[in-house]
Amino acid sequence: MSTHSGSVLFPTSLGSCAIAWSPVGVTAVALPGVDDAATVSHVDRLHGHDAMRERPAVVPSAITVAVERIVALLTGVADDLRSVTLDLRGIGVFERRVYDQARLIGPGDTCTYGALASAIGQPGAARAVGGALGRNPFPIIVPCHRVVAAGGGVGGFSGAGGVATKLKMLAIEDANVPILRAPRLFS
Repeated sequence: MSTHSGSVLFPTSLGSCAIAWSPVGVTAVALPGVDDAATVSHVDRLHGHDAMRERPAVVPSAITVAVERIVALLTGVADDLRSVTLDLRGIGVFERRVYDQARLIGPGDTCTYGALASAIGQPGAARAVGGALGRNPFPIIVPCHRVVAAGGGVGGFSGAGGVATKLKMLAIEDANVPILRAPRLFS
């Protein structure tokens, strides 16, 4: 990793995303906002300072590779992104456990909030898991879009674009989610 922090805006099939990093690893990912300025503002808030003003002359190779993998994932290439190094400083113990477990959900697969809570040894903590995922500063890398409600519901999504973005990401991954398989009554 680099000895500097920074960030970069990059195009994807969903729109412009942004990624920020520290010398330790990725500190934040922002899904497309209403425009590039909104995306930049969001990654700045997640990163903790004005990362976009720290435009490095060269993006670290690990970040370049992470961006390439995110772009590919958002075009349908199956990649779990588990090897992308995250800077988890400032992330609570519970959130770390949730994020680590969520990273085990592969592209095209889903898990319910309740099952994720049970997997981290906290059965009955589905709401807390949802809250942790709602604060996820690493969407796509920590695939919170793959966590759905019990009974085939989609659940919430705090990323830009809300549930519509979550559904697009699941559709790109060809996830087996009932709402994506339901016949359209109106066109």
